[in-house]
Amino acid sequence: MGKNLLTPEEIAIAERCITLSLEKGAEKARVTLTKSNLELCGMLDGELDKVTHALDRCITVALFAGGRFGTFSTNRLEEKELEGFLESAIGTVRMLAPDPCRDLPSPERTAKNAAEGGELGLYDSSIEDLTFEQRLSMARRSSCWKRKESIEKGFRLLSEEGEYSDSTSDTLILDTNGLRCRQYETSFEIGYEVTLEDLSGNLISGYWWDARTFLKDLLEPLESCSETAIRRAAAHIGPKKHEGGTMNLVVESECASKLVSPLLSALGGYALQQKNSFLDGKIGEKVFGDNVTLIDFPTKGGAYGSRLFDSEGVATKEGPIIENGVVKTCFLNTYMAAKMGLSPTVEDASRPTLLPVGGCRNLEDVLEKVGEGILVTGFNGGNSSAATGNFSYGIEGFRFENGKIVHPVREMLITGNFIDLWNHLLVTADDARCAMSKIIPTLAFGEVSISG
Repeated sequence: MGKNLLTPEEIAIAERCITLSLEKGAEKARVTLTKSNLELCGMLDGELDKVTHALDRCITVALFAGGRFGTFSTNRLEEKELEGFLESAIGTVRMLAPDPCRDLPSPERTAKNAAEGGELGLYDSSIEDLTFEQRLSMARRSSCWKRKESIEKGFRLLSEEGEYSDSTSDTLILDTNGLRCRQYETSFEIGYEVTLEDLSGNLISGYWWDARTFLKDLLEPLESCSETAIRRAAAHIGPKKHEGGTMNLVVESECASKLVSPLLSALGGYALQQKNSFLDGKIGEKVFGDNVTLIDFPTKGGAYGSRLFDSEGVATKEGPIIENGVVKTCFLNTYMAAKMGLSPTVEDASRPTLLPVGGCRNLEDVLEKVGEGILVTGFNGGNSSAATGNFSYGIEGFRFENGKIVHPVREMLITGNFIDLWNHLLVTADDARCAMSKIIPTLAFGEVSISG
């Protein structure tokens, strides 16, 4: 199956759907056609456990009729069926309450550089030649089960479950204002979950994964995926209680986005419009320290997660979200901007990237620079308030002293407020994982309230 998952016939149907929407009584319409293909090999304790092949296709139509709005989806793309589907959909829209803020984005805001679909270079043609045997071989190569005796030291590997998968996706967006944008891309992923038993009979779980746009970039992490999961789980054997207090907190890059996502959510249009944001009224103000700079890099060629347009077809662009502590922008789609009487931007960040500060390359450098505190390698439940920015999260990880890990810790809780937390940012590393949707490195904060 080639890079163009969408066939000429399917694209013609999407184009016809625009025409039919107008013929059936809509004043404006947007059509989004998506198609994806997934191939997966699942492993359980070193043996093939499941094989999945999934080909999905869906057309979604946003209809504007009589000052009213509605969205409708179907996977039936035959023209005769679409006619009835659109008639029914437009009839339903006309029964809804008027909503004058609903509209298509103005044409000058939409993407003009994404008509073909491959402009960002996110497609790996090697996927076209992959066979089932090759996929199974990669899944098996990432497993440690058949050599577990050489790995088990102070524990027993009870179970190992993993998946190798690859996928292709193709998205086309059209609207009655002349919008036409498309993006197709590939993704290759590996993930393993393991369960260990220590010498006292305690069970410990661990997980590791990776994802890349290009297969060649996954081959090295693929070989070590299960072993990394085992090593990370084994490191938590023998946790100790630790006294709480106010101390330094280092958050590993694997889970650091947990502390960035609430900032982005607070800058979202729905939160701001509902006055349910701790950053409401803060645009243009210096809220954080000089060392906090978060930039969106949505159009980086070949980079996992890049895109030239959002779900409305609005063009994405590089720019600061927070710069030297100053909140520079928020995320307003056409609808939310109209409701708030503000200028629209894009619906959300695509590849938010926190810039490194402090000259640290990796986690080890951060631990050495910070000296002592708690290293977080995972979050266990908890919650935060979008309105106030207050949070309370369970954590797992390690105590470190003199820049070195001393022992794992358990049953610890961090509490505080996001604005206060980010004003105590000490350093960040340069080790963000490129497979993440948010490019966030290892973080270090001072004066964090931690209870044991």
